Amino acid sequence: MIVEQLIFTVIALAIFVYMFFRMIQKNDTTYVVVLVLEAIGIALNFVEVFFQIKLNILFVILKYILSIILPIAILILEKKNIVLSEMLNIQKAKLYLFFGDNKKAKQALINLLQKNPKSYQAHKMLAEIYEQEGGLRKAIDEYVQAVDLNKKDYDSYYKVAELLTNLDKKDEAAEMLHSLLQKKPEMYKATELLGEIFLEKEMYKEAVSIYQDALRYNPVSYELNYNLGIAYTMLNDFQNAKICYEKAAQINTLLYNAKYSLAEIALIYKDLEEAERRFLEIIEDEELSADGYYELAKIYLIKGDKDTAIQYINTAIDVNGKKIAEKVKREPIFIPIMAKISIPFNLEEQVEEDDIEQEKKPKKKLKKKEIKAKEHLEEMSEITKHLSYNDIKLLKKNTSGRGQKLEEQKDQDIQKEIQD
Repeated sequence: MIVEQLIFTVIALAIFVYMFFRMIQKNDTTYVVVLVLEAIGIALNFVEVFFQIKLNILFVILKYILSIILPIAILILEKKNIVLSEMLNIQKAKLYLFFGDNKKAKQALINLLQKNPKSYQAHKMLAEIYEQEGGLRKAIDEYVQAVDLNKKDYDSYYKVAELLTNLDKKDEAAEMLHSLLQKKPEMYKATELLGEIFLEKEMYKEAVSIYQDALRYNPVSYELNYNLGIAYTMLNDFQNAKICYEKAAQINTLLYNAKYSLAEIALIYKDLEEAERRFLEIIEDEELSADGYYELAKIYLIKGDKDTAIQYINTAIDVNGKKIAEKVKREPIFIPIMAKISIPFNLEEQVEEDDIEQEKKPKKKLKKKEIKAKEHLEEMSEITKHLSYNDIKLLKKNTSGRGQKLEEQKDQDIQKEIQD
């Protein structure tokens, strides 16, 4: 008993002295807390020796934890570059954040960084707080510091690119994303953002390249196949665009944007049966239904079925009067049936009522890139309707070789993904 107490006293006092000098050396008052806890443990031991009493087992365990186990654990953590002051300030900042006090959380992190500028966790947490508050430039600075301290923090690397994009510094963002994808090519969100930048900047060949690389890692992604289809569309490579849209439509049958693009490509290739089938699927979608009915009316006029065409065009006007009425007035194909098209006289009033109703409904919106691709396909459909069938065959032939190669590669990738 006496020997055990003597050994305990020697070890505990040695650790206490060591921690005291460590506090002086680092000029870090955080160690005061540890020293106080150690002192409590040593005091319990002196009470036991001085008063010749046997402490309860719980107090014995407590004195060992406070005087020996806790300080040794802290020293081990410091050997692993986990500094006590950093650990306590990080936990303090997390506690402040939990209670919604961002100001005190930031101050705790700033105080920590003044003592330890190389605290990776502090830089990252501070960046997240600045981002949440809308201080994008400050957030970028902190994320950059975090990346400098941890080269494998790809999420922070991506965050810098994302925030640069939000600040309309897309060239810098694209450069960072390109560098990131060289290090981590399977990072989906980096591909998605870089592809969006390329599409917005009309760098369609670069977009094609980046999406093709990404599909090797995620061949069954609807977004990647669909976006690749958009890039090919804007390059007028409709054969490859068709392959991509078909893959996208197979992956997600409930998203109709790819189906609409396939319908327009069918019109470009004068495949009226395919176009009709696709447009009949599209009319199930609230956002695209008016366009679907409008295109079906045109198809039936080409087929010579005026009654069905009248039915479809009037339905299209019921769905979206203002948009379809304007398109009808510009389209010569409707001249023979214009007298039977029900364009309301009070169209403006009806549009206002429809707008009020639509505002009450949650509705997805086509993105800028989708609208651009959609309008391009519609424009090309108008241009190619004057081409002969021989010209259309030639158009198909020019891209069929590349299209077949792309389709074979995608099938191989999908099979590999399924096997994995």
